[in-house]
Amino acid sequence: MAILPNLQQENEMLKLKLEQMNALLLAASKPKALTLKVSEKGAISVYGLGRFPITLYSGQMQRLLDHTVTIRAFMDANKALLATKD
Repeated sequence: MAILPNLQQENEMLKLKLEQMNALLLAASKPKALTLKVSEKGAISVYGLGRFPITLYSGQMQRLLDHTVTIRAFMDANKALLATKD
């Protein structure tokens, strides 16, 4: 005579496992924190914006940061045309 497994217990275990997997998926899809690193060639690498880092030399980064107001104004003026990826 075969013993049938406790289906209710198995169902609860599967629900718990599904919740755990959904929590892992949610954590993986959250934006990563930005981190900075000095590259081997002495440039600044910014990690966490996409798949690859953005690397600029100090002078390039300074020029970019000096134009922050202009870049933000451009983004505001073209908000309807810009795509977002958070």
